[in-house]
Amino acid sequence: MTVIDRRKFLALGAALGCGVAVGGNQAIAQIVDDQDLAAAELINRETQDAIDRGLAYLASRQRDDGSFESSGYGRNVAVCSLAGMAFMAGGNMPGRGQYGQQVNRCVRYILDRAQDNGFIVDVEGSSHGPMYGHGFATLFLAEVYGMTPDSQVRETLEAAVNVIIASQNEDGGWRYKVDSTDADISVTICQIMALRAARNAGIVVPSETVDRCIDYVKRSQNADGGFMYMVHGGPSAFPRSAAGVVALYSAGIYEGDEIERGIEYLQQFTPRRHDAPRESHFFYGQYYGVQAMWHAGGDNWRKWYPAARDTLIAMQLDNGCWSDSICFEYGTAMACIVLQMPNNYLPIFQR
Repeated sequence: MTVIDRRKFLALGAALGCGVAVGGNQAIAQIVDDQDLAAAELINRETQDAIDRGLAYLASRQRDDGSFESSGYGRNVAVCSLAGMAFMAGGNMPGRGQYGQQVNRCVRYILDRAQDNGFIVDVEGSSHGPMYGHGFATLFLAEVYGMTPDSQVRETLEAAVNVIIASQNEDGGWRYKVDSTDADISVTICQIMALRAARNAGIVVPSETVDRCIDYVKRSQNADGGFMYMVHGGPSAFPRSAAGVVALYSAGIYEGDEIERGIEYLQQFTPRRHDAPRESHFFYGQYYGVQAMWHAGGDNWRKWYPAARDTLIAMQLDNGCWSDSICFEYGTAMACIVLQMPNNYLPIFQR
């Protein structure tokens, strides 16, 4: 099923679920046409060119084993997983599409880094917080399994999910390591998104795990609608607040005071290209910011995406990449995922 066909199918189901009666066919057609037109308008020729150049850059940097050529983080499982998701967000699947081979390499790299206990990590490419990498790797495998069922992917995915479930601490969240006794909002969002994707793909995730996570995230919200880094207290900041809102959406909270206050807080950080070089964790913030507004929909989405799109296009370098202090492959993968959000292709991003 193509991207547009999937949107049409979902729109049809939504219209029927709303009990369309009088003029039903016209109403359904209007919903479908509006969604297709929105995607076509948002991903214009200039945007698609930027995406094409970004994906070509990622493909040129990939090694045969699926890792990337960047020093330091090129072997990090999070970077590899995000690159794989960037390819898939353009309609590529394992073995299918222009970058099907590259997706296959990413899948193989992640599978080969799965330890006997289910933890996914490359020791040489690990950061100070290996749970970040594990969360993104689990999310990637869940997206792969949701699109092309494979027994080895499922086995590895189930083991990875069990690691996340078992490592949830007393706070209800997660932090840098499997045995961490505290939690922070940043690592927690990585894990709950992975669990949501896994559940969508048919993997069992206990409701208790999700409920404890929801409680933790809600306790992390400040009075201004933003989110603190840890529940012990602290100021709000855009990147972690965007992650906090997405954590709620990923946990199945789609409306309510926490969502409304979170979206209102984020609105003051609508992307502006001249601010980008000065922002800390820029691509991280954009990755979660665009997801938050995608789920919020309506005017929030229609205003946010063009601003993010134009900002990212202006930042792209001549060789097709986006620069980031972690590594260029990370920045490029994040930018490509953000720009391709209207495609509605990856299961985790579908409304």
